[in-house]
Amino acid sequence: MTSTFLRTTAGTNSASIQREVYLKAASGFFDRASAQAEAGDFQAAGSLILKALDQERRAGVVGPQVLQLIKPRS
Repeated sequence: MTSTFLRTTAGTNSASIQREVYLKAASGFFDRASAQAEAGDFQAAGSLILKALDQERRAGVVGPQVLQLIKPRS
């Protein structure tokens, strides 16, 4: 039982680190998008914003996923 707990904790730490990596990348994309928008390059800014939103989405789904464990009654 102890080994299962340790693996779960290690997986949680790994997921937390990966989430931080994604959020840091998103922040970088948003900063670059802001600079591009101020320079007048709105197409590049929009593209960078989409990349940042993708990184935020990835950060939101990192970690264990629980799918279809509860079956609906027929």
